[in-house]
Amino acid sequence: MAAILAVAWALASVLAACGGDDSSEQTSAPPQPAQPQDFPKAQGKTLRELIGDVGQQGPVLAASVSQFRPGENRFGFALFDTARAQIADVPVALYVAPVGGGAARGPIMARFEQMDVKPQFQSETVARDDDAAKSLYVAQLDLPKPGSYEVIGLARLDGRILAATPAGGPLKVTRRVSVPDVGETAPVVNTDTVADAGGNLAKIDTREPPSSMHDVDFADVAGKKPAVVLFATAALCQSRVCGPVIDVTEQVKAERGDDVAFIHQEIYKNNDVGQGFRPPVAAWGLPTEPWVFTVDSNGRIAARIEGAFSADELNKAIDAAVRGG
Repeated sequence: MAAILAVAWALASVLAACGGDDSSEQTSAPPQPAQPQDFPKAQGKTLRELIGDVGQQGPVLAASVSQFRPGENRFGFALFDTARAQIADVPVALYVAPVGGGAARGPIMARFEQMDVKPQFQSETVARDDDAAKSLYVAQLDLPKPGSYEVIGLARLDGRILAATPAGGPLKVTRRVSVPDVGETAPVVNTDTVADAGGNLAKIDTREPPSSMHDVDFADVAGKKPAVVLFATAALCQSRVCGPVIDVTEQVKAERGDDVAFIHQEIYKNNDVGQGFRPPVAAWGLPTEPWVFTVDSNGRIAARIEGAFSADELNKAIDAAVRGG
């Protein structure tokens, strides 16, 4: 599934790069909230029938998540149009159905989230990367039981409804995943710090410049103080969203650094993909990157987010950790 995710987001990144004109992403206007009445009801139809009713296909839907469990799941994704540029700030609804042609459920409303940060928080890594994620859509999918599910989107563009088909494979729902869940005790591990780097932060951070989140070892604050634990690699990210979420977290840290401890952990040993995961990443059982967790002062996970996220989402996750303590 991690490979599917990487391929899907990489395809979307390539498509975005081919667009050429950054002005194609309408980020200046306020988000247009999706309304259920603006989209057709599933009414027991299959996804194929819904696409046939719409009759027009265009956008590519690229998911930024890969881990799903029975129940409600956060589903982050991006859209790219037929001109191969990112589509931002349009009403979008999702429809989901079991693989094999079962009845679809929907419309499920998606909301638009910006990932832009103030200039002082944008890294050189992101500034140089035309393919770096700038926004995303988020919806809550109810996936009732283990199995494989297909998802499509319908987007309202220029007065028309267009079908958005996924770049990756079906969603796989399992009862057990390796990633720690909300309510569980966070694995207590030593995370890389400035002291470990011996004065050379490039050893523990591929971001340029390195993030400011290496002063605290998670093992020193676990069960004592709320914490944000961000697993991300700016330069080696397969999904191309790590750099932007590190920038987002840096901006939130500037606003809430007194509330919680902020910890950034790189992914690969010696910053080499071929050498595998660093020990903290393996200990947390993370099959993909990036991930962010907020942990309350009792050491329990208050929130977790896979893939791209906005400052608003991170702030809500921090609020959950502060309340939980």
